[in-house]
Amino acid sequence: MDERQRQDLVGIVKEGIQFDCPMDKHTTFRVGGPAEGFCTIREMGLLQEILPYLNRENIPYMVVGNGSNLLVGDRGFKGVMIHLGGQLALVEQSGTNDEIIMCGGGLTIHKLLAHCRNNGLGGLEYLAGIPGTMGGAVSMNAGAWGKEVGGQVQDIQIVTATGELSTWGPPRLTFSYRALSIPRGAVVAKVRFHLRRESPETVADRMAEYLRMRLEKQPLGMPSGGSVFKNPAGDYAGRLIESVGLKGKQIGGAMISPKHANFIVNTGGARGDDILALMDLVRKTVKEQTGIGLEPEIRVVN
Repeated sequence: MDERQRQDLVGIVKEGIQFDCPMDKHTTFRVGGPAEGFCTIREMGLLQEILPYLNRENIPYMVVGNGSNLLVGDRGFKGVMIHLGGQLALVEQSGTNDEIIMCGGGLTIHKLLAHCRNNGLGGLEYLAGIPGTMGGAVSMNAGAWGKEVGGQVQDIQIVTATGELSTWGPPRLTFSYRALSIPRGAVVAKVRFHLRRESPETVADRMAEYLRMRLEKQPLGMPSGGSVFKNPAGDYAGRLIESVGLKGKQIGGAMISPKHANFIVNTGGARGDDILALMDLVRKTVKEQTGIGLEPEIRVVN
């Protein structure tokens, strides 16, 4: 970005933008070079204003929620990282049906589950322990324990690259494994879920059980980006990585978790290049020894 573009962005976002912002403070890996711009968008109208501007100026952008499922390389990102907050990070009951809730794309999974627990709304408990936001969860059709979030989505509101606000529901919504098909450059601004009425105690117990299982199997106490690779058809990435002897392998400050081989953790002082080197090693070794090509589940910006 040149100086004029930076001043334009200040005029649009006001105090909500930072320049040359280190991304290690905004990703769960705790690594990442600087993004040229990092802005917090708190209102729908502002999102509808900034996306067309960035597109007209050919400035790359991407949405970063809690920074999970994201690896930013040491050279950073030449463009603008967008974080949704304010009115785009709220949860509310939708209309007269108390089993339907609307949440902003910037709402954290943790806050949504707290709302569901307190209000006796079941259906999303399997997301307990995932450190993302609902926009990211829907965009990648997040899932666990055989369930996927797309199954509970009633409709979504997206803002397109031209600033148009559009509501998508079935049959337009097309979910697949770890993906949602929406136009290039569009941002999931709001999501509406149809849940089921249950007692708060039942919902809380189920969340606690899912969280217990996650804590037992995954290295939640160390910085990571979540599952690194997608599971290939009929198999598990973690099993394949372990089968080729890479569990516990370390490069620099990055290590393939001894607890779950599909997690790369930051043991302290890791660099983005360390994590990328481990990912390359995993893909090469698994391909050579099993013939299976692993695809990244995390987004890589390098």
